[in-house]
Amino acid sequence: MGLFGRRARRTDRSPAQATQVESRPPRDPEPSGASKLWSDGVGRVATRSLQVLAVIAVVAVLAFAGTRLTLVVIPLLIALVLAAAISPLVSWLRRRGVQSILATWLALLALIAILAAVMWLVVRAVVDQWDELQQQALDGFDSLQSYVQDLPFQISEEQISSVRDSALNFLQSSAVGSGALQGVSQTADFVAGFFIMIVVLFFFLKDGPAMWEFLLRPFDGEAYERGRRVGTATIQTLGNYVRGTAIVAAADAVGIGIGLAIVGVPLALPLSVLVFLLAFIPLVGATLAGILAALVALVAVGPVEALIVVAIVVGVNQLEGNFLQPIVMGRTLQLHPLAILFALTAGTVLVGITGAVLAVPIAASIWRAIQVWDGPNLPAKFARQKRSETV
Repeated sequence: MGLFGRRARRTDRSPAQATQVESRPPRDPEPSGASKLWSDGVGRVATRSLQVLAVIAVVAVLAFAGTRLTLVVIPLLIALVLAAAISPLVSWLRRRGVQSILATWLALLALIAILAAVMWLVVRAVVDQWDELQQQALDGFDSLQSYVQDLPFQISEEQISSVRDSALNFLQSSAVGSGALQGVSQTADFVAGFFIMIVVLFFFLKDGPAMWEFLLRPFDGEAYERGRRVGTATIQTLGNYVRGTAIVAAADAVGIGIGLAIVGVPLALPLSVLVFLLAFIPLVGATLAGILAALVALVAVGPVEALIVVAIVVGVNQLEGNFLQPIVMGRTLQLHPLAILFALTAGTVLVGITGAVLAVPIAASIWRAIQVWDGPNLPAKFARQKRSETV
């Protein structure tokens, strides 16, 4: 057969074959030029890195603004935490038929009365026992002088006398009061922040749910339900954390305070209050309280009593950590110790001791919000467990 006489290739297909060909999805066009630079592995990593940097920049700007506006931000956060802690009392009073405004005032005045009573007791105890502590501190230096003579390294009596004279001059001069006078210069900021906190706390207790509903007005459907879940979970976590920590801190303060009183350590009441306050700083609070109590006992009473105080602090902390805290706190604080340490460090660096106290409950509430992001028991996609985790 000639060139034009060859058998033609069949181009007709069966209906099934035609349908299969038509159903194939079209191929994506190959990227070209600048688009190809962002489509490979390195480009995707660069894109994700830019997104992460943008998020970090936004967080840094917010953190910087918060540190510049501490007079407003700190009272607001404290009011939020306190409102979450005492809101069950307001709800209980309302269920008993008390009007909303009256229930709010009763809860607020009760909180203020408790705080004022604690401060008055601490100040009164310090004023009453300051002279005794001063004399016992000087006697402690004298006792220390006899103890250090048997040490393997030499410490001259002139060095000890110099330290004693310096301590005596410090305790008897106006240097002690100068620190208080320096603190008076910040009284205006403290008073302003306190009143802002009280006002904000009042409105949080009275109209907290209505405020949150107002903020959720722009959302509807799933976004609205998510906002309700996040708000409820956040308040519950903050409230449970503060109430549970307060119970544990009170138990520590009572146990250690009784031990200090039995040993005869001066300023037992202020030290007990300090134990209560430091208990709100996880991981390091109990250690700091024990160190301070032991130092006071060492200077004011003696080394044997100081060792007894250390044993008391360790025993109380072990009982609290192994028995009381798991029962009271439950699963409120679902954070890894490393995450708690990072939160404490960040809060302390940003706003000092107040940040150390507020960092952990805020971090716990944020993590709880992530846990209910997609449903009551469905965390956000990035926080879902991908495989079995062993501890």
